[in-house]
Amino acid sequence: MILKVKRGLLLTAAAALTAVSAFSQDGAAGIEEANTQVRSYFEPGTNLMYAIGAVLGLVGAVKVFQKWNAGDQDTGKVAAAWFGSCIFLVVVATVLQSFFGL
Repeated sequence: MILKVKRGLLLTAAAALTAVSAFSQDGAAGIEEANTQVRSYFEPGTNLMYAIGAVLGLVGAVKVFQKWNAGDQDTGKVAAAWFGSCIFLVVVATVLQSFFGL
């Protein structure tokens, strides 16, 4: 009885391994498919970074305007921080796009 169960488990495992190897692909095709998928997501990701930079620019402009109207002395420092982050996002998106040749 135990011998039949072991033989059944062994046959099941062998069938599963055969099925897996039948559906597998070579390494080059898998790498090429991953490359294609990553490249297809790159442009929407770049556009998302531009959109986030635009929203940060608007929020930063409002924050700087509020500080300026309140008469705070550190308006220039706050403006440099907010707009520097926006410029950083745009530059990173552009450099990554040109670096990867997309």
